[in-house]
Amino acid sequence: MKKILLLLLLACSLPAVAVWPEASFNADVPRPEQTAGFAMGEWHWRHDQIQHYFERLAAHSPLATLQVIGYSHERRPLLQLVVSSEQNLARLDSIRQQNLAQSQGQTLAEGAPVIIWLGYGVHGNEPSATHAAVALAYYLTAAQNTEVEQWLDEAVIIIQPSLNPDGHDRFSHWVNMHRGKTPVADPQHREHVEPWPNGRPNHYWFDLNRDWLLLQHPESQARISEYHRWLPQVLGDFHEMGTNSTYFFQPGIPSRNYPLTPERNFELTRTLAEFHAASLDQAKELYYTEESFDDFYIGKGSTYPDVTGGIGILYEQASSRGHVQESIHGLLTFERTIRNQLLTSLSTIRGAVEYRSELQRYQQDFFRLGQTEARQENFRGYMLTEADDKTRLHALLRLLRQHQIEAYPLQRDWQDGQYSYKAGESYFVPLQQAQYRLLKGAFSTRKNFPDNTFYDVSSWTLPYAYNIEYRQVQRDPARALANEPWVEVVQSVPAPEAGAYAYAFGWQDQKAPLLLQALLAEGVVARMAQADFTAVTNDGPQSFVAGSVLIPAGLQQESDWFARLQAAQQRFSLPVFAIQTGLTPQGSDLGSFRFVPVHLPQVLLIAGPGINSTEAGELWYNLERLAGISPSMVEPERFSRIDLSRYSHIILPDGQYQQWNNAEQEALSRWLNDGGILWGQKRAVSWLVQHELLQAQLWQPAEMNRMISHQQLRYSDQEALAARQRIAGAIFEAELDRSHPLTFGLPRDRLPLFKNSTLLLQPSHAPFVNVALYSEQPHLAGYTAPEFVPRIGQAAALLAHNHGRGRVIAMTDNPVFRGYFKGSSRLLVNAIYLGRSFSARPQAEDEE
Repeated sequence: MKKILLLLLLACSLPAVAVWPEASFNADVPRPEQTAGFAMGEWHWRHDQIQHYFERLAAHSPLATLQVIGYSHERRPLLQLVVSSEQNLARLDSIRQQNLAQSQGQTLAEGAPVIIWLGYGVHGNEPSATHAAVALAYYLTAAQNTEVEQWLDEAVIIIQPSLNPDGHDRFSHWVNMHRGKTPVADPQHREHVEPWPNGRPNHYWFDLNRDWLLLQHPESQARISEYHRWLPQVLGDFHEMGTNSTYFFQPGIPSRNYPLTPERNFELTRTLAEFHAASLDQAKELYYTEESFDDFYIGKGSTYPDVTGGIGILYEQASSRGHVQESIHGLLTFERTIRNQLLTSLSTIRGAVEYRSELQRYQQDFFRLGQTEARQENFRGYMLTEADDKTRLHALLRLLRQHQIEAYPLQRDWQDGQYSYKAGESYFVPLQQAQYRLLKGAFSTRKNFPDNTFYDVSSWTLPYAYNIEYRQVQRDPARALANEPWVEVVQSVPAPEAGAYAYAFGWQDQKAPLLLQALLAEGVVARMAQADFTAVTNDGPQSFVAGSVLIPAGLQQESDWFARLQAAQQRFSLPVFAIQTGLTPQGSDLGSFRFVPVHLPQVLLIAGPGINSTEAGELWYNLERLAGISPSMVEPERFSRIDLSRYSHIILPDGQYQQWNNAEQEALSRWLNDGGILWGQKRAVSWLVQHELLQAQLWQPAEMNRMISHQQLRYSDQEALAARQRIAGAIFEAELDRSHPLTFGLPRDRLPLFKNSTLLLQPSHAPFVNVALYSEQPHLAGYTAPEFVPRIGQAAALLAHNHGRGRVIAMTDNPVFRGYFKGSSRLLVNAIYLGRSFSARPQAEDEE
């Protein structure tokens, strides 16, 4: 008690930290406290307050222009303030276009401004970053000294104050609502302990600092669009870390840099680090470099620039996680954290302006040498092929185009050695283009690295994620290619004719589940085929694969059902075929029991404390995007008290389920016996096995760890051992039973899966339960200890069996990882619509 009172007194008596360096300021430019009504660091700004202040700055200062470049999921504007001299702002677009010309081999004019991009607050609960953007904007537009004048003459400074406004407001509301008259520094105080899912992620609980390459969210899409409009020479990426840390700026751990990043990039990073050090030295602040954080995953904010022509720099400030918090270094105030982020923002500008010519020369060399390296490769590019799912293929092509990577369609069939590529199904992605390094990194299948310790993931291969066949080709398809690169064109499809016996559409396209969901929501009665069949249409016999959706006219209950069918079909632009007779030339006739009913799903997603919020968010996001379903979400602690009878499906994400006991097990068992469909993944599978809802055996992480030798290790080997004992995001291949309904619509017998856990399912001895098994040689990309690979090759990827009238479906991977694994996500979608279409008794029932 005495300690707490002492801390409170200390907090009250802390000397104020001057946020801005000493300077005279233009009185015509509004100060932040004049807009917010409180001093910087006293309270946390909401996003609308930041927007209002930036609007006032742009209105009062001729040195700034404000743009809204997009909107978050919750419709908050994404702000971009461009600051430079009046002369530069008058010719801003000309400066931008001249800078872009470097990527096409043109030399930048002498004296051209350096482009500096400063991004703040991609994690919403790292508030010193966003507040430093406010302080920086004021300083650059109001400070009256020769240094700032030089900066604005010689630089265009792009400030993005809040890269994650939804998460930012979630956090700001939390800490402000718990601030008392005197801030409490106790780390256990409620202000410093955010509730699930906390303010770090965006609306869907995604980490937006992992989305620079994947571009699943509007915040990232807007940011990358602007990034490629500017191609900055320097990008600052401002974050926070643990309260007991100090201040970190790159370079990071030298052995953990991405292999395609030029060495000159790291040299310039070290040069700029001297400016940060000098600034923090003067402020007497502790800091460090080279001991934390890698520069490996190219989908992070500080690494993406490294493979696209800029210098990306990560900054990490120890966080007060509120207004003041005690740390091993004493009391850490919010105001002080803001000041430190401002100081390194200014040192970034100072260094970039001083080394302007070197940075511009580096960027020119980056693109010039990239073209040389592309020509020296032993292959010419990649061929992408997908015959039946144009939506998934076009999604990958669209992603590449957002990254300024062009793909060219084949306009006639082409042969490359033993491989044939068909026009309309195949696209050539040449290495010889400006973003050569980004392309090669995005398609990489590398498995070993000089340092196999990873802060995040070790593989992200885009074609594997989208389950698109791709190969390196040794020669250019030349005259087989279209003259212009692929651009997305929305193509209309003819509406089906009225009066048919039935209507049908295929299940292969990614939009098919969305169309089915829309029809079910409109009361249209549908059936799903359990085997291939051929039907007679107005255009002759038409083949349909297993999983295809049948809409029999004779079963419809709504008088305007056909108008609803037409409207939904036009909305999703999928071919729907009019069938003239129930008698089929091949396969089951349309009245067969092989066409099973499908009902409107009612999905419950467990989401709350104890659950992995990232994976719960990925499931939520993918259910909406790929199945058209917005699930009900319930916290684990409420599960045993809710009415389960209203749900057809329950989804258990990865998480800690130890809080569940017999009450939850019995509730789930009753619900399954009544016909429910249960999906569990990763650690949820362990709970299901433990409580005998899933009849399976597991290889646990502890058992996997014992496969790595612990002999003759030194104390300094601890980190290396831990790195070998984890799977830091690698891609593996599974072999599918494509006769199983849960695999319907998937194009091939093999499917890439993302794995970042050493938990493994053992194959079932019962027939028909193993839906997917890992391949004998499963390792496709990313680092995994060699000792693990044979065991993974013996494991099951997906098991499914009966439980009473219901079904249990389980996998120890995340099929919807980061929202971009579009290929494996079909397994989850099929569990929603085809979960009742199979029957497989587990071994335990057979033994009875």
